[in-house]
Amino acid sequence: MRPFELPLGEAADAVANGELSPVELTGSVLERIEAVEERLGAYVAVTGEAARRSAALSEREIAAGRYRGPLHGIPFGLKDLIDVAGLPTTASSRVREGHVAQADSVVTRSLFDAGAVLLGKTHTHEFAYGLTTPQTRNAWDQGRVAGGSSGGSAVAVAAGAATFALGTDTGGSIRVPAALNGVVGLKPTYGLIPRDGVTSLSWSLDHVGPLTRTVRDAALVLSALAGQDAENPAGLGAARPDHPLPRERDLKGLRIGVPANYYFDRVGPEVETAVRRAIAQMSDLGADLVEVEIPMARYIQATQWGLMVPEATAYHERALRSVPERYGPDVRVLLEAGELLSAGDYLRAQRARTLMRREWGRLFEQVDAIAAPTVPMTAVEAGQDTVEWPDGTTESVSDAYVRLCAPANITGVPALTLPVGRDHAGLPIGMQLMGPPMGEALVLRAGHAYESVRSDPGEVAVVTA
Repeated sequence: MRPFELPLGEAADAVANGELSPVELTGSVLERIEAVEERLGAYVAVTGEAARRSAALSEREIAAGRYRGPLHGIPFGLKDLIDVAGLPTTASSRVREGHVAQADSVVTRSLFDAGAVLLGKTHTHEFAYGLTTPQTRNAWDQGRVAGGSSGGSAVAVAAGAATFALGTDTGGSIRVPAALNGVVGLKPTYGLIPRDGVTSLSWSLDHVGPLTRTVRDAALVLSALAGQDAENPAGLGAARPDHPLPRERDLKGLRIGVPANYYFDRVGPEVETAVRRAIAQMSDLGADLVEVEIPMARYIQATQWGLMVPEATAYHERALRSVPERYGPDVRVLLEAGELLSAGDYLRAQRARTLMRREWGRLFEQVDAIAAPTVPMTAVEAGQDTVEWPDGTTESVSDAYVRLCAPANITGVPALTLPVGRDHAGLPIGMQLMGPPMGEALVLRAGHAYESVRSDPGEVAVVTA
């Protein structure tokens, strides 16, 4: 196996044992980027020379006995909403032309402190306001969408062009591209990972989290990131998930909620089959399956948009008035629509969120985690705007992709997506595991146990010409 094909955990073990050098690993990943980037478009910019220097420094530190832990010498990509001192944060937008970050974000600094090696900045849907990342192509089929808004990060990880990456998630923007590209994505509990130095889409819905090739990898990155910056108002103190990835691989005693409504409504048959099969396998591993009713399901979409749209417009208010022509048409129309929403609409959405959080809290008194599809369909062809369901309803692609992810953003609960199969065209299918606030250990345990019985965890996409 070539170094770029190694999942983070295996690469970290090899580095720690002296079997693989950070220089060799980083060089292999940079060569992979060079081989596939023209076809995939995952990166805004690749900082190859700086990465090689950082890898060489890591190699010297490890040789001198100053090993910092499992991320030391591991190359990663960073969604281009996240500041790195001295580098542009473009948000994949012409609005940010000439911008250079003055300081590292908190998460960037955490990764640098852990010894990780930055490869470059990955594409996002402009300002994270979309679910396709049109600059980037799906790792498994370049004629299909990457998913968004962390599409560049997901594609880079899936293709072996990054050992791990960071993304952000406001309505599924980590989980959607992770599911569509066959990798693992974790949206942690709201506020667990600091967002200082991260460009906002919607401050009350935004999360930062890892995209990796295995659940173990996600746990390793989470351990380096979780905590609080003193100036982060959404922080959760010094909270960190205890023992995020237990060694046992059974699920005895874990109550898995299986939704009777909402999550399997308007879902493609191959997606439903794969997810229900994965849930059955968790039952075989000892989990108790409990049918649950998703509360306030009819209000989810209105609440998501009622929070996100006005918050996004408020963030962009000055630029929207001064340089509106620099925004892409799809993003500009959403930002302008936000100016039409009243304060009353926003307050009603906040009230609905409060009630929804309370009801989901009661739901997690019945079960430990909830298993459901991540998205209702696999990656659509680039340029496809709508999907028609068997019941005759038509839905925009963006609404379809956000629909099953939004509840975890509204309520702030942790949500993990991991691959559970492929459709007839070989496109990945993702399953979502959601837990109570600060329940990262639960969802990671469940995901790791399921992953342990699969034959292909951490598989790298075959990128064809």
